[in-house]
This record gives sequence, structure tokens and C-alpha cells, in this order.
Amino acid sequence: MMTIDSISFIWPAMLWLLLLIPFLTCAYLWLLARQRNTFMTRTSGQHALQHSSAWIQHAPALLFLFGLLFIVTSLARPKALLALPTSMKNVMLAVDTSSSMGANDIAPSRIEAAQSAIKQFIAAQPSQVNIGIVTIAGAAALAQALTTNRDDLKKIVTRLPLQTGSALGSGILIALTELVPGTGIPVQKILDETSQPSPPTDSGRAMNTTSRPLAAASVAPGSNPSSTIVLLSDGQNNFGPDPVKMAQLAANAGVRIHTVGLGTPEGVTVKAQGVSMRVKLDETTLRKISELTLGDYYQASNVRDLKKIYQSLSSTIRIQQRQVTEVTAISLGLGMLLICIAACWSLVRNGRML
Repeated sequence: MMTIDSISFIWPAMLWLLLLIPFLTCAYLWLLARQRNTFMTRTSGQHALQHSSAWIQHAPALLFLFGLLFIVTSLARPKALLALPTSMKNVMLAVDTSSSMGANDIAPSRIEAAQSAIKQFIAAQPSQVNIGIVTIAGAAALAQALTTNRDDLKKIVTRLPLQTGSALGSGILIALTELVPGTGIPVQKILDETSQPSPPTDSGRAMNTTSRPLAAASVAPGSNPSSTIVLLSDGQNNFGPDPVKMAQLAANAGVRIHTVGLGTPEGVTVKAQGVSMRVKLDETTLRKISELTLGDYYQASNVRDLKKIYQSLSSTIRIQQRQVTEVTAISLGLGMLLICIAACWSLVRNGRML
């Protein structure tokens, strides 16, 4: 969608021709005043009828002036920021399969609700779109390489196992390198340096960080329209590299990460390997990840929310690309259309073009 404040012009000097509009308006009013004198002999009833339909009499002239306005504007070659359809080719689903996903604050459980929604998401994608799956627990793994085989994808989703630990950063890293091979990112080195458990995140502040500098930015964030990552998690991270720093690597590669927060901020208590723990939704981390990569953040607190989110994502990842585009043809076409309508209207009503 185009907004007024995003419009600029390649040849702004041509806008001086817009001064023709008030000149032609004055000329029209002068001619109208002259013609009015020829109708003074009409009856008052006829005059009242004419007055009540004055706006219809002037409509062709107004349409002509607006059409001329758009045509003159097109001479200045306008351009605007538009949301355009993109050719989405590859989508990586990074799914949190840590034990916290067994929580039942989304019935019947976070993971079961996620599985149902992911299957709907997969079914909604065009057949030519490649989809892959990365599972995230104490370590991240490529569960399914990019493929168009929907049956294989659904089988993987059906048997997602829950394990201890959550390495969101590792999941982002593996999904990114699968989407954009040849980035030069030292994946194994990063994973080896951050292989020890780290303290859980506190309000989105990841405690585990990599000591090595990250790869330099090569493209603008969000500039890769053909690939995207959809991360579904409660945001908790306690293993592997800092997920926010890994999101920065994705931003450097132009890949957007859309994050889906699963759970509730107050959380629930779950038991894993005989240990009870309270698992909450860490929205701060998930928001940072999406903001860095120019993706979107969604929060799901029930099954209905989750299904709506995946329906929304199905369209978002295909029309998310925004770029400055010349709209001269749109302005010129609209102007010519208005002038043609004005001429036809005047011809039918008055027997003359204008």
C-alpha cells in the first residue's frame, strides 16, 4: 500500500505545470458566469431544479481537472514506497522442541497446538515453495532439508520429540545456513565455542554470548525476498550462542525472521526428568529477533490465536517486500481514465465533450 509521505519525484521541476490547474479553474468559472446570464429567463421552479443538480452539471469539469492533475503529476515521474508481491522460494520452520513446550497453558499443550498449526501453514503454501524444518532443544538439528514434499514435512511435524534444553541461537544459525549456503559463517566454530549450558534468559537478556566478532553486514536487513525463517518458541534460551546475535547474522544476510511466541507471560509449572520448573513466555527476546531482521512478532495464548497467526504468516511472507517504485504509469493511467469518464459523461448529458 502506498502512503502520501513516501511519495517523491524524479523530475520535480515539472510540478510547475500544476499552475495550469488554477488557471483552467478560473477560466471555467468565468465561462460559467457568462452562460448563467442566458438562463435568467427560466422559471423559478426550473431554476430550483437546476440549482439542486448543480453538482451533477459541474461533475464532468471536476473530473477533467482531477484527471489533468494526475497527468501533470505523472510528468514529474513520481515514485513511492510500495508493498509488492515477492517470489518466496524457501521457508525454514525453526520449532522449539524443548521440554517447556509440553506446558498446557495452550491446550492440549504448546507442542500439540504448534503441530496442528504448522501443518495448516505447510498446506497453505504454494506447491513450488520449499519448506524445511529445524528442531531446537539442547542442540539444534536439521530435521528436514528444504523440500516441496508436503507428506514428508507433515510426518516430521507429527513426531517432533521433546528434549531438555533450549538453544534458540543454534536453531537460527542452522536455519540460516540452510537457507543461504556459502555465507562464510563459521558454524561449527560458533557451536563449539558455545557448547556449554548458559544461565536462562532474564527478560530477554541472553547471558551466553560469543566472543568472536560476527560477520560484517553484506546486504540490507530484510532485502532477501526469496527466503525467510519462521521461529516458533516460548523464547526461553539456556544453551548455545546468543539468539539475538544469531539474528544479527540473519539480518546481515537479508533474511527476515518472523517469530511466534507460544505460551503466556505468567507461565505454568511443568515437570521434566523429575524436576519442576515454571516456564514463561519470553516476549522480549522474540521481539528483538524479529525487529533486528525486519520480521514480525506474533503472540499466541491459545489454539485459535495460533491458527490465525499461521494464516496471517502465509500471506505476510509473500507480500512483505517493500521497495521504492516509480508509479508514473499509475498516475498517468488514472488521469486518462478520469478525463475519458468526464468526456463521456458530458457527451451523454450535454451533447458535447465538455
